[in-house]
Amino acid sequence: MDRHSIQSAIAQTLENYQRCGMRWVENGELPAEWIEAIGKLNSERINAAEPSIGSAQSASITTVADRPQAEAETVIKARTYQNSASTVLSEADVNGTWETQELDDAARQNLFQILDQEIRGCLKCGEICPYRRQTVFGEGPLRPTVCFMGEAPGADEDAQGRPFVGRAGQLLTKIIGAMQLKREEVYILNSLKCRPPGNRTPSPEEILNCRPYVESQLEALRPKYIVCLGSVAVRSLLQRETPVGQMRGRFYQYRGSKVLVTYHPSYLLRNEDAKRLVWEDMQILMRELGIALPSKK
Repeated sequence: MDRHSIQSAIAQTLENYQRCGMRWVENGELPAEWIEAIGKLNSERINAAEPSIGSAQSASITTVADRPQAEAETVIKARTYQNSASTVLSEADVNGTWETQELDDAARQNLFQILDQEIRGCLKCGEICPYRRQTVFGEGPLRPTVCFMGEAPGADEDAQGRPFVGRAGQLLTKIIGAMQLKREEVYILNSLKCRPPGNRTPSPEEILNCRPYVESQLEALRPKYIVCLGSVAVRSLLQRETPVGQMRGRFYQYRGSKVLVTYHPSYLLRNEDAKRLVWEDMQILMRELGIALPSKK
């Protein structure tokens, strides 16, 4: 059996084990050259099957010619994000403009299906990929006014494939309800699509690896407001290391969205006093949305 056949077999085995929620490598340790080879083979399989959000930037636009023009442009633009991840904000980021034409609902749904499939096959993060049970794409309406962006899936999210369903998620749902909104009215996603081992904080490299997926999602969704929950979301979206406590209380700009920064619900579970601060932040957003604040008793 030649080397390519062996690598292909390894890639298929890893994929099958992941689909079954099994960890076949102790502590998530896999030789870097294996991960690189598997990742390349995985990309080849995805690219051969259908147009891919993370395909090479030089891919011909004819590969998506049978899709709506607006969607084709978004796919190509997303490829650009994938291959030009930067540590600085682009001109569009700070000037409040979206990069592509707006998609209709059918095109958004189609694009999300392609993107979700690519995320499921992603093997960029060598320590996370053998550890995860499944990826967590995000959920909510295709045309949200508000988007909540967190850190990474935890054990419950990894098991269910949905964002914010554990204790922190239950608290987030209560916060959304206190804002006189319903969870199904907002879009919820994370900076990472996979659970880090032991729920550890994602590394800068892992945040950067996942950022193109987040960018592509937000580019299609175009929410008017994005709430960054915690420092990882701030680093991913705004590319800033400033502590959350120093960024609260005002809006920032990410392309066509206004961004509000506040503490992550998991932080509130450990620090009860911070709940008051988060509620102050949510009231800022409520005023923007034209929602009447509860009267003080």
